[in-house]
Amino acid sequence: MAGASVPVLVALGLLGLVGGVGITAVGPGGVLPTIGLFALTGLTPAQVAGTALVTHVATGILATAAYTRSGQLREPGTRRTALVLAVSAAAGTPLGVLVNSYVSKRMFGLVLGVFVAGVAGLVWSREHRRPAGSRVHPPTAVVAGMGCAVAVAAGVVGIGGPMLTVPLLVALGVPVLESLASAQAQSVVIAGVGTVGYLAQGAVDWPLAVLVGVPELAGVLLGWRIAHALPTRHLKYALITTLLALAPYLALHG
Repeated sequence: MAGASVPVLVALGLLGLVGGVGITAVGPGGVLPTIGLFALTGLTPAQVAGTALVTHVATGILATAAYTRSGQLREPGTRRTALVLAVSAAAGTPLGVLVNSYVSKRMFGLVLGVFVAGVAGLVWSREHRRPAGSRVHPPTAVVAGMGCAVAVAAGVVGIGGPMLTVPLLVALGVPVLESLASAQAQSVVIAGVGTVGYLAQGAVDWPLAVLVGVPELAGVLLGWRIAHALPTRHLKYALITTLLALAPYLALHG
């Protein structure tokens, strides 16, 4: 964090806050701190991913507790989905951390840009999808395969599981709140396992993790309330617009 200007530090804190809101309100929000760490600092790809994942340990635990309190994670089908996602994340995340060590900064930016654009498309698709008439719980094998693939991607670029898992679960017919709840539990495992991997490489900037993570925690609680109390359509469209605008910049910034 040494040498960073005040505007950069403020921007990182704001991205943490907005990212936390997005994590629990719509799912794909955890990418915003990763974008900030990549675009506004001189961190290496491993340091970006490691520092971002550290913040998701606390946000994942807090969000899991929030969705347990509101009842979604007490529902047997949702709890089963969350467990399968968590177990598959434990298998996939180490592979993602390993792959990151072979990724140049240029390639990291390109990969992150592609993910950001893809997630914007998933959120848009979810917004235009008709709500499911009843709760749907996908087969265990499907959830496990999806969870492992998401964990690999999350380990590579340092994103939380909800960014990809929530839109994918909704696309499979799982209601939004249940999808959000399941993805938070997965995020704890992805962040925990990923943090251990990046700590072993010395690739965590703790001051930046605190700067981003504390506002992110506040955003998680705010986003959880938004998800239960208010229509989130405007927030979703704002997120889609932001991600689509940032995707080419990230791809070229590397």
